[in-house]
Amino acid sequence: MNLKDITIGQYFPGDSVIHRMDGRFKLVLSFLFIILLFLADNFIALTAPCVFVIMAYAVSEVSFVFIIKNIKPILPILIFTSILNLFFIEGNTVLLDLGFAVIYFEAAYTCVFVIVRIIALITGMSLVTYTTSPIMLTDAIESLLSPLKRVKFPVHELAMMMTIALRFIPTLIEETDRIMSAQKARGANLDVGGLTKRAKALIPVLIPLFISAFKRASELAVAMECRCYRGGEGRTKMKQLKSGRIDYFVSLLLFFVFGLVILNNIVF
Repeated sequence: MNLKDITIGQYFPGDSVIHRMDGRFKLVLSFLFIILLFLADNFIALTAPCVFVIMAYAVSEVSFVFIIKNIKPILPILIFTSILNLFFIEGNTVLLDLGFAVIYFEAAYTCVFVIVRIIALITGMSLVTYTTSPIMLTDAIESLLSPLKRVKFPVHELAMMMTIALRFIPTLIEETDRIMSAQKARGANLDVGGLTKRAKALIPVLIPLFISAFKRASELAVAMECRCYRGGEGRTKMKQLKSGRIDYFVSLLLFFVFGLVILNNIVF
């Protein structure tokens, strides 16, 4: 797997309808979407949120290629869960008898269902970072957590840390790929041997990666201090978060999908 294929935390500028949505609505709707996925208990119910994600990607003008790139890092998890579901779930209808193990239709059904649910979850949540700038994401998190300010909770600092951590995921991935390429050029075999040998081979990668990460953190702290950053106290914003018709329309659309899933669960 190429580390450059990992697109988690990246922001792709644009002027689509999804890009113009209020960041607060995106965050709330993303959490509701997670609940919606786990409420769906059959393929008919799961179809509605999947169609919703596909429509959102089509409107956002974000390439569907990123869906494939999102799936690549989670392939080991998908394969592992598939094996567990195939060989450890029993049912009434035998689909395949291998002699040493029996695969039931119910196990295969659960396997495909879990895979589709995980893919929908990853792609749906990734769309939030694809279409929301780090600054807007920080303001949205801070606004949603603002009631905690009454109990002296450092809301702004927490939102800033979360956004910085998310923002630096692509940077650290790029740095890891660069270090691994440099180590391979020096003759290091990172992909050869068993699990223990591969883990030991990663030590020359992890040490310079940690040093680079701490160096970047120090440079960022100095840059913030040079710009007189003092946290959220007395801080003003050039762009205020404002909700519009599109935010309420997408919210109503998601609640409609919610209703369809609940109705399907009741009927079926």
